[in-house]
Parts: sequence; structure tokens; C-alpha cells
Amino acid sequence: MRTVREVSAGGVIYRWREDRAEVALIHTGKRWGLPKGHVEAGERVEETALREVREETGLLGKLDRKLGQISYTYRGKSRNGRPIRVAKRVTFFLLEFVEGEVHGHDYEVEEARWFALGEALAKLSFATEQKMMRRAQRAIETGRSQAAAQGATNRRDGIRGSTR
Repeated sequence: MRTVREVSAGGVIYRWREDRAEVALIHTGKRWGLPKGHVEAGERVEETALREVREETGLLGKLDRKLGQISYTYRGKSRNGRPIRVAKRVTFFLLEFVEGEVHGHDYEVEEARWFALGEALAKLSFATEQKMMRRAQRAIETGRSQAAAQGATNRRDGIRGSTR
């Protein structure tokens, strides 16, 4: 069986609601997952992640940081219908929500929805995506702690303004 290599990118997009972080997941078929898709010719993985998150969730985000890569294989069919093995590598990024509505997702997705971090982790179907969500959770919580500490320092030093 012939092996075809695919390169994709995706993201974990988050927002703050009433002092708790939420992330958007997509529902396709029978599973909840992270938005991701193929890197198009001439496109950087960061651009792909932003585009795929926008298309599949209806949400615009800004890059925060790279979370890492996952790799997996699955069986598929070539364009002429012959069985192939697909070896896929997906690079994930953490994205901070800027604007948009989850009902603005494209036709490839049945539903996009915001979830609290812990609930999102439990909803994800694949261990590799759960790994990326745990990394995102640590980064979000660390970023929030650092912002709070900076805010306390600013208040102590008499500096006005928000850290977020």
C-alpha cells in the first residue's frame, strides 16, 4: 500500500468569560475535535492555523504561541479510489480570540461551540488532541498568572492600565 504524506496545521482558540477560560471545539461526524486542515501551496503553517480556525469555527484569533506537533496515520483512498496509507503531521498553535461567532463556521463542520477548559479536554476524542489541549491549558493558566502578577506590580508601583 502506498503512503502519502500530509502536512496540516490547526489551533486551540481561547477567550476569557467571567474569569474563566473557554476554548472552541468543532463537531464533525461522531466526534469533537480541534480545528485543523491542509497547508496550501505557498502558505506558512501559522497562516494555515489562523485560516483553518477561522473557517471551521467562525472565529478570528491572533497567534499566541506554538503548542507542538502531532503525527498519526490512517487509511484512505487515492483520487482514483485505490487504498492508501496517509501519514499526517499537524502543527498546533494557541490563538487568542479576537472576534467572530461560532455559528459562522463553514460547511465542513456540523457545529462549533465554546467549552470550559476542563470540559473541552473531556470532549476531545483523540489522545493526541488531548495532549495539545493540556499544553494549551498550561499556557493559558500560566499567562493569566503572569498577567495578574504584572497587574499587582503595576498597582504597587502606581502604574495605571490593564495587562489584558
